[in-house]
Amino acid sequence: MVKESLCPQETYELGRCLGQKASRGQIFCLDGDLGVGKTIFAQGFAAGLGITEPVNSPTFTILQQYEEGRLPLYHFDVYRISDVSEMDEIGYEDCFYGDGVCLVEWSQLVTEILPDQVIRVRIEKDLEKGFDYRRIVVEGASEPETGSLHKEGRQM
Repeated sequence: MVKESLCPQETYELGRCLGQKASRGQIFCLDGDLGVGKTIFAQGFAAGLGITEPVNSPTFTILQQYEEGRLPLYHFDVYRISDVSEMDEIGYEDCFYGDGVCLVEWSQLVTEILPDQVIRVRIEKDLEKGFDYRRIVVEGASEPETGSLHKEGRQM
């Protein structure tokens, strides 16, 4: 599934839609360059789970847990890990195989520990299409349908 986002609110809304449809045990791998809107997407995803507290990227803590939604959210940002063994130290397995849903930013840095069944979300910029334009690709065994955002330039 490919979605086009024309503003940060649309990126947030796609995250919210995916969060509403997320199921226990799912792992969403969120990748894209710095500044593409991963945090905006994560905030929407958390809102879709019913989380109302502020959501920020856990860049320095690696993992932020949110328990107040309909499912626990385990939000990882692995950008700053130097070795995948650091994931063992923070107990990633309890999150990956627990009762909640995981959102892993910069997942390409820890591919060796990811289960086979993940949902991949890739956010890309294209400045030729505008400063706020984002192309968001969602791939995975159980891609949720997301409703009426733009799809390859067409309204869904």
